[in-house]
Amino acid sequence: MTDHAKGLLITTLGVLFIVPDSLFTRLIDADMVTVAFWRNATSGIVAVLVLLAVERGDIVRTVRATGRAGLIYGVIVALTGILFVFAVKLTSVANVVFILAAMPVFAAIFSWFMLGERIGSRMMATMLVVACGIAVIAYGSGSNEIASIEGDAIALAIAVIFAFALTVARRARSVSMMPAVPFAFLGAALVLWPFADVWSILPEHWWMIAVHGGIFITVSMSLLAIGPRYIPSAEVSLLVLLESVLAPLLVWAIIGEHPGAWTLGGGVVVVGALLVSHL
Repeated sequence: MTDHAKGLLITTLGVLFIVPDSLFTRLIDADMVTVAFWRNATSGIVAVLVLLAVERGDIVRTVRATGRAGLIYGVIVALTGILFVFAVKLTSVANVVFILAAMPVFAAIFSWFMLGERIGSRMMATMLVVACGIAVIAYGSGSNEIASIEGDAIALAIAVIFAFALTVARRARSVSMMPAVPFAFLGAALVLWPFADVWSILPEHWWMIAVHGGIFITVSMSLLAIGPRYIPSAEVSLLVLLESVLAPLLVWAIIGEHPGAWTLGGGVVVVGALLVSHL
């Protein structure tokens, strides 16, 4: 298998493992702070164990090597790990993933500002179309009982700040940000702990807690940190769009959460613009 084929396989699997994230967040019957606590706690514990195995116990040196960039990246991962659950609980899954699909647009803006990379006319056109698509989604939230402007705003905030984190990681490309992620998850869990009703999870939902953070989030995080090293960023962006398509369909099929015409229309505009931009 060539390195390119390996990168495609690993990245695709990483995207597929993140697809059920929204579904688990929706299915676990608890308040959003408690769900966010367990999502981050289980992901962090398993990720730390993986890091210990890989680094053979010498994780302090590995984490310190990430430097200031690792600290910034870790803080943003922790923040987005909390905000994602809030967004999914407050608005429709389709709204969240379609808005998050706009992340490459914000990454391009930060890359221009922080790295001096030129924004071409094609990306400028993409930005305008994506902005229109997000506006359509937000407009539809007013007429969709499972959606809200508040949740849409949180999803947009995630797209912006995580795009900033990715740009920080690119600027420090010689250092892997992976060691900062487990501690970001654990840090988020510690912040949420005093406000979470930790033991309010229904007995029949504990398996979802374990599988959600302990397997799906951790595996996806690991694969998405490895796969993009073997394929161009444009191909990574296209593969990540799979989540924007598959996550709403999965939630629709399992719990019958219909995205609504406005969300579907705006989502088609956003995903379509990004697809054309990267082809």
